Amino acid sequence: MREGNRQNDIVVIGAGLAGLFVALKLAPRPVTLISAAPLGEGASSSWAQGGIAAAIEEGDTAFAHAYDTMEAGAGITNPHIAHLLTSEARDRIEDLLAYGTPFDRNGDGRLLLSKEAAHSARRVVRVRGDRAGGAIMKALISSVRRLPNIEMVEGYTARKLAVDKGDVRGVHAWSDKGEHIYLPARSVVLAAGGVGALFRVTTNPPQANGEALAMAARAGAVLADTEFVQFHPTAINARLDPAPLATEALRGEGATLVNGKNERFMKTLHKDGELAPRDIVARAVFRENRAGRGAFLDCRKAIGADFEKLFPSVYKKCREIGIDPVRELIPVAPAAHFHMGGVFTDAFGRTTVGGLWACGEIASTGAHGANRLASNSLLEAVVFAARVADDVAAATVFAHKTKNDRPADMDEVAALETQLRQKHRRDIAELRSLMDDHVGIERNEQGLKKALRRIDQLLQKHRDHLTLVNMLTAAQAIAVAALLRRESRGGHYRSDFPESRASYCQRSHVSLQQIQDAAAGLAVS
Repeated sequence: MREGNRQNDIVVIGAGLAGLFVALKLAPRPVTLISAAPLGEGASSSWAQGGIAAAIEEGDTAFAHAYDTMEAGAGITNPHIAHLLTSEARDRIEDLLAYGTPFDRNGDGRLLLSKEAAHSARRVVRVRGDRAGGAIMKALISSVRRLPNIEMVEGYTARKLAVDKGDVRGVHAWSDKGEHIYLPARSVVLAAGGVGALFRVTTNPPQANGEALAMAARAGAVLADTEFVQFHPTAINARLDPAPLATEALRGEGATLVNGKNERFMKTLHKDGELAPRDIVARAVFRENRAGRGAFLDCRKAIGADFEKLFPSVYKKCREIGIDPVRELIPVAPAAHFHMGGVFTDAFGRTTVGGLWACGEIASTGAHGANRLASNSLLEAVVFAARVADDVAAATVFAHKTKNDRPADMDEVAALETQLRQKHRRDIAELRSLMDDHVGIERNEQGLKKALRRIDQLLQKHRDHLTLVNMLTAAQAIAVAALLRRESRGGHYRSDFPESRASYCQRSHVSLQQIQDAAAGLAVS
């Protein structure tokens, strides 16, 4: 085991958009940035296609953007947070431009804007049509590499927070080879979000497996809204893992959804058709596939010969799997894409644990409610990363030297972790199937209880393996909250309670102890 070089440091866990933005905004303060993969390779942000939403167009307003955000959130979006998000959007776009992000512009030099589902105006800023995430990340990575105050720890995954008297004091992380590193810290920022890889079909990278969520819960943090998982309606149905994404911007440009009979099934389901809220479109696509009719994205008329120029990433992926989207339909299926829930935070990213902040997908700010508005995810990442950076910078620096409270069995845990991927691949695959089958797009009491009982058995089996404990705990948190919410709302759909209920028109909050108590009650029932 080795220790970090700095004492009383600021440690940022995660090098996606939120983590990089926090580190940059904290300059010139010393920051240690932990990245599970080489910088830029393992972040969901890099894969984002649609863009970043901001009220920039003449006639559009931050208020209108906030209204759309709350409408998509199905009644439980925090209005104050929604207005913070949208009112600070323009400034964060200016920051990204200053860091070198090459957003698309029109002929007179103004930012080129597109429209996506449930937006009342064209307000999505893009890069080469479908390359926003990768372009933003490239610009920020270049900026981070130039700053001497940011120390990179690449190839290490944070799996445990060190807690002393209720406050976080450091981070335990491991490399794929099992090398353990302990980083003392006065302030820890959790920016390693995502739970998509807990599901069999996902658009997320393997690193988005819920570890950060469980790590925070085990340190004492309250979680919020964990039942709300958004499934993207149009992942390319090619049996790839992760599933390639066919960006919503395609539908924003007029692409339609049809079944195998060439019927536009969304026209009869919602007034906005293909641009209905994501949860409605995802369930419709899911049902067409389940019924055997298939679901396809038809881009032939709306985009046609301009496909490669307008959406190069999607075009390239289609061609790689043998589809010509200019002339052929693209088969699509829903895939786990974004977690509206996460670690409960306030407007400054503070969690319920001292010394721990969270931002990006891992945080549950209340901005998304039950269903995220398209292209608000990258926006939330930068808006609240900036607010976290301001708050961390203003926090009182601890006078004492952080102690290393490394448990005696850490070396044993590290050795066991090196065996995890090969030896327990089958159990990880089973967990992902359980989540897809019973905690996925459509849920019911019987399926949720079945999933929770099996998750509990797997937890008992793998209690010495920190990675699996984290993954299973995150899955448990999602399933327990889904079981407790006996209604349907946004990204959470219960086939046994298909209507929304006024008594549930509020956010959910749960601790690790409450999750474990609920799961234990099922195990003996």
